Amino acid sequence: MSGNPDDERLEELREQKMQEMREQAESGGGQADAEAQQAAQEQAEAQKEALLKQYLTDGARQRLNAVQMSKPDFAEQVERQIVALAQSGRIQDRIDEDQMKALLKELKPDSKSFNIRRR
Repeated sequence: MSGNPDDERLEELREQKMQEMREQAESGGGQADAEAQQAAQEQAEAQKEALLKQYLTDGARQRLNAVQMSKPDFAEQVERQIVALAQSGRIQDRIDEDQMKALLKELKPDSKSFNIRRR
């Protein structure tokens, strides 16, 4: 971790939640397991949103939201990439809109173009 108090607090909360889920799974059963899994997913989503708010400027977040509307799978991939970069400490400043454009261009899957030749 980078030593950021917010990161440490998120890590503490995640560990605490994981411990609660383990205890519920041991004592509960199928229903508690499903609820624990849902809670873990919601907690991971909340953590991802907190990191994105911390590391993205408003313009970059708006651009990512626009991509989310048209290509949700691609936007999810970009979000995971940003979170991974943030957690590994490779983001020094906040990502602005121009940097987001470059990141989107870099991560964009190759366009599928077809070359049809007639004989």
